[in-house]
Amino acid sequence: MNIMLFHSTYGLRPAVRAAADRLRAAGHEVWTPDLFDGRTFETVEEGMAFKDEIGKEELLKRAVLAAAPYSERGLVYAGFSLGAATAQTLALGDGKARGLLLLHGTSDIAPSASVDDLPVQLHVAEPDPFETDDWLTAWYLQMGKAGADVEIYRYAGAGHLYTDPDLPDYDEEAAETTWRVALGFLDGL
Repeated sequence: MNIMLFHSTYGLRPAVRAAADRLRAAGHEVWTPDLFDGRTFETVEEGMAFKDEIGKEELLKRAVLAAAPYSERGLVYAGFSLGAATAQTLALGDGKARGLLLLHGTSDIAPSASVDDLPVQLHVAEPDPFETDDWLTAWYLQMGKAGADVEIYRYAGAGHLYTDPDLPDYDEEAAETTWRVALGFLDGL
């Protein structure tokens, strides 16, 4: 698979590069665009402030420009938290998208969004302060209405970005389960 993997609000950190390497080792081609121009952050608040400084439209433009040279290949869009939201937006707008792998995040869905049985897999903490139960229920229903084939995996007691070993949220067991399931998902596309 050809995978476009977007980083979280922390920026393009070692955990994102390690995830890309894990995917490459499984036989996938992976791109990890740096939407923050080399900047990384120690806290969510710092990263969100920088994201707000860039602006949502500019961030999305950077993501589209990063994906455009490869979209004809039929990309799987993937991302971590903020990057998952970005991946979701691009996948729902790309008629050639092969799949959507969301780690720790989702995004609003345009009422006009429509896909043809797009395979979607979401991995998220339970509970997650950014992905509440009510939000996820509504999101799931809207994705189904848009035509996506959605699987959701919840990880009780894990922190929001539980796959990043350099953050306090890290949960080794949940992270390894996530990667095992996600690799199976990608192999099935």
